[in-house]
Amino acid sequence: MTTWHWVRHGPTHQKTFVGWRDVPADLSDSAQIARIQSFLPEDALVISSDLIRAHATADAIAGGRTRLRSDPMLREFHFGAWDNWHFSRVSDAYPDLSRAYWEDPGDIVPPGGESWNMAAARVATAVRRISAQHPKRHIIAVAHIGVILTQVQAAMGWTPKQALAHKIDNLSVTRIDGPDAENPVPLLNHLP
Repeated sequence: MTTWHWVRHGPTHQKTFVGWRDVPADLSDSAQIARIQSFLPEDALVISSDLIRAHATADAIAGGRTRLRSDPMLREFHFGAWDNWHFSRVSDAYPDLSRAYWEDPGDIVPPGGESWNMAAARVATAVRRISAQHPKRHIIAVAHIGVILTQVQAAMGWTPKQALAHKIDNLSVTRIDGPDAENPVPLLNHLP
């Protein structure tokens, strides 16, 4: 079984929805980056979303590990028309839809974007492919809060709403050993 070490990218300091919009990460916390780098397995492979905030974070923590090509299937949720909108603007413009998106995640789709279930299926496809290509390896995947929560949801057998209730900090590690493991998620939002 492949073990996944999910790392959320460095902070962007954005105050709006950030999905597929490409914004850089603040990687100035060199002490936290060094702690993550030394905490993760030395023999792990490193992969990331192709968005610059994840790609640059992966490069910063990779050290001497083998770096795999960044994968667009590991991108954050596609928020469509809401990307770069403040949360209050979304709730003002789409009061019922935005409430449903957060209170009943699953099939609710923002205009021009993707639902939780669509994003989860996309990420799951990538995880299965990468796991099949690198069986029984440790994979360090630098991605986004939504991506990581879809994998926690799948491993724990939770609903999207249960997963969405969990916090994933920037530059944190979430380890997923898989749904068949005795403890499928032994680390959730761990800050080394």
